[in-house]
Parts: sequence; C-alpha cells; structure tokens
Amino acid sequence: MGCLIVISLHLIMPLLLWSFTPDHVNGDFPTTLQGPFAPISAPLASKYFTGNAIDLPADDDQVGRNVEGFQPEQISVSLSSNYDSVWVSWITGDSQVVYDEPDSVASVVQCGVSGYAMDYEARGYSTVYTQLYPFQGLQNYTSGIIHHVRLTGLEPATLYQYQCGDPSIEAMSSVFYFRTMPVSSPTDYPPRIAVVGDLGLTQNSSTTVDHILTNHADLVVLVGGLSYADMYLTNGTSSDCYACSFSDTPIHETYQPRWDCWGRLMQTLTANVPTMVIGGKHEIEPQVDDQIFVSYSSRFAFPSEESGSSSTLYYSFNAGGIHFVMLSPYTTFDMSSDQYKWLETDLYNVDRGQTPWLIAAWHPSWYSTFREQYRAAECMRVEMEDLLYSYGVDIVFNGHVHAYERSNRVYNYTLDPCGPVYITVGAGGSREMMAITHADDPGYCPDPSLTPDTDIGGFCAFNFTSGTTSAGKFCWDQQPEYSAYRETSFGHGILEVKNDTYALWSWHRNLEFAEFAGDIVYIVREPERCLRG
Repeated sequence: MGCLIVISLHLIMPLLLWSFTPDHVNGDFPTTLQGPFAPISAPLASKYFTGNAIDLPADDDQVGRNVEGFQPEQISVSLSSNYDSVWVSWITGDSQVVYDEPDSVASVVQCGVSGYAMDYEARGYSTVYTQLYPFQGLQNYTSGIIHHVRLTGLEPATLYQYQCGDPSIEAMSSVFYFRTMPVSSPTDYPPRIAVVGDLGLTQNSSTTVDHILTNHADLVVLVGGLSYADMYLTNGTSSDCYACSFSDTPIHETYQPRWDCWGRLMQTLTANVPTMVIGGKHEIEPQVDDQIFVSYSSRFAFPSEESGSSSTLYYSFNAGGIHFVMLSPYTTFDMSSDQYKWLETDLYNVDRGQTPWLIAAWHPSWYSTFREQYRAAECMRVEMEDLLYSYGVDIVFNGHVHAYERSNRVYNYTLDPCGPVYITVGAGGSREMMAITHADDPGYCPDPSLTPDTDIGGFCAFNFTSGTTSAGKFCWDQQPEYSAYRETSFGHGILEVKNDTYALWSWHRNLEFAEFAGDIVYIVREPERCLRG
C-alpha cells in the first residue's frame, strides 16, 4: 500500500491518516528520533475553539432511558488483565428504587464467536450503591441494579457477539460485538487505541464519541473526567464552575442521574469497544463516612484483583504487546503506600520480551504547561517519577487540563532521550472552560501557593534550580523546551503501535473530519539505549 506524502507539517495543515498495514512504518511522518522538537504553540483559532460546551439535557434522545423494566442499559465491555478474558457490565431497573434482593435479577451473558451460535453462558454478580449525604435538605441517590460478568477462555484477536441480561424473565439486550485483544507478544498489537480525557456530557462529548467510532478504535482508554455529575447540586442545579457558584455548600454535592445519562450516551461505544477508565477529580464525589469514588468503583469493572491490586484506583492490564499501568494521585502514592509498592511489583514483573511497550496513565498531568492545573500534581511526580523512569516507561497519558499537549522525551523537567513522552488529552468535551493561557505567557505564571490540588495534598512545586530561562523561577519565560506541541481544541487521540519500536500517535480535533490529524508523530523506542538490566 502506498504512503501518504506529507505536504506540510504546519500545525494548521491537518494530516489525513492513511490505512496502514499493522507493521507498516511511514518514514514521511516525524519521529522522536529526530527530536527534541522545537516547541510549537498553535494559535487560538475560532475554527478549533468554541469556549465551553453546554450539557445535554436529560430529555435529549442521546441520554434518555429507552428501555423498560429490567431490560439492560448502559452496557459496557472492559478488559481483564489478559486477552482471554473480558468483563461485561450493565444496569437494570430504575434508580431511586430500593431493591431488597438485587440478585433476584440474574446477571447473565450469552456469547459466541461472531457468525456462530451464542452457546457460551457466563454468570456474574450484581450490586447497588448509594450516594448519601449527612446534611439536611440534600437529596440522596440509590442506583439501579449494576451487573458485572467476567467471560473467560476467549480466543485472541477474535470478534465475539453477545447478549446480556436475565433470560428467565425475557430481559435480554440486543446483540452487541467486541473484539478480544491479541496475544501478548512483540509482534501483536490492537490496531488502534483511542485515548481521551474529560469527556463530560455535552454535544462536544457526543462528537468525540462519534469520531472515535469513525476512527475504528479497538480499545478506548479514558483518563478520568467522565460524567461530570459533580458539576451539579443534588437538586439538579448546575454551573460551569461549581466552586464559583456553590462555595457555601457543606460538601461537594453531585447529581447522580447524570451518571445514568452518561452511560446511555456512551453505550454505542462502550458496548462494542473494550473501554478502560481511571478515576479523576470529578469522580471523587465525597459522601457520608468520608467515602469517595463510590459511583466510579461500582459502575465499572476493573482488572484490579487479576493484576494484584487491592483498589479500583490503580491496576494494570495487557493489550497485545503493550502493558498498561493505571495510577491515581487521589489515594496515597508515597514510597510507603500500597499503590507505590504495588507499582514496584507490577513493573518488576513486566516481561518486555512479551510486552515491549510500557504505557502509564493517570488523570492530572505532570508536564502540562497551561496555566490551569500547572504543577498541581507535583507531589505525585516527586514520589513516582524516578520509579517510572527506571523501568523505561515509553508513554504517559493524562487529562485534567482541558487542552492538548505533547511533550518531548523528558525526565525531571530536563530533556532526556530515555524519558517518556507525556501526552495530555483532557479535551474530550466537558462543560468546563477550556485551558487557553500558558504559565509561560507574560503575566500568567500562577502564585505557587495556589497551585497544589487540595485533593492531592501537599506543596512540592518549588522554583526550578536549572535551565537558562527557568532557573530560580516558578515558571519558564517561554514555552519550555520539553513541550513539543500544544493547542486548545476539543478532540481525541489515536495510538497505532506498529511493531516493538514504532508507534504512530495522532491528535484529532472535533471540528475537523475524524480522519484528519492536527498533530502526528512516530514515538520510537530505543531499548538498547534506555532499558537497564
């Protein structure tokens, strides 16, 4: 198949992605071997920027309930730790109804290889969660019945068809399809992985989902910022800035029905494409007895147990020749913590002969240069960066900052050919304002005392001690050399791992055709140079 000739790599000239064979490498696109690249900031253009988005109303056809009784809805597929197993999750019944025996509605999945009988049946378990507030006047919430079923013994890289529900009461879903991951080997990879954060529940969110489907993703990674139910009070009143409008509330409230709306919007994607999520700031949702992340931990299935983790907030899984580690700054992460010890063990056990690519993901970025959330997760970086660097992590995906940014290879704020490429993709479509200004713009360097995220805790972001334009300062005087490309636009990214050394990364703006890429680069591993031991 012929190669696409790139006429221009200018940031305003989008690039049309060609349909490559899995092992094809196109030498016309830039590679990280040519880096570090000179920093580029895309000018803020109305063509790509629409400010903030507006939430879809509850009666919109995309988010309204369109099933009856105990028919399944909000269906999703997620991966277990390896190719031979997946989880199927769904919800039945109405919220705000107390089900004394939720397991009276069975959790059943019937499946089979596409084109053959669905003669394999698996049963799982069900749960119900509550969002309770210890303050008078706030409205509590009880979920519908949430079902999780694990399918095992699956073949690699195989298209399956399935139904879920309870056949004993004739409450089964329509037929959906998913494809399993390839075996873990240096020659087998899922063709396309979509990565996005801070989706929310707006028309921009819907466009992002449509574009991911158009780009034929085989796996989706959501790096936090999901339903944005915490932009609402429990009575359904909302604001684009919760802290600005509701600063006098005794607890950060949340309107849980927005989770149900989000699950319905996402079903066209999540019921057919395995989707992995990690909790972000908007999923904390505090409630009675200091509980957090209850909705997030209940609605999704995670390969935590399969990967040796005791928490839904951090876990790992394989996708062909890629090992993913999903982390969280919203639980303890210091060297004595369970998360850090788990990460040490997980990284130690990675076989780079079978999974050459090592990718990490969590919500807030360490290396975003936008003013919003600038160095907000610095304490996590201080504790964990050395460990990730020592094991040769290739790529890190983050969200939280509502913009797109790709770094050069970097370690400890210094260009390093063995450091990861950090990619911020927090522009999936949420209703909050997008990030526009940069910390290095004149007059926009934030007050250091205001930068720590109170949900992460601690102050670790001190002035830089080296660098020609940053020594002794909290911000750079110009776009930092570790920042390769940044722009303000809604969109998603696509990762196409071609072989054990080359992976094509592309950024797709919502206001372009889905197939066009606004930023594109080959990320190239150099194991002989960088891997130790």
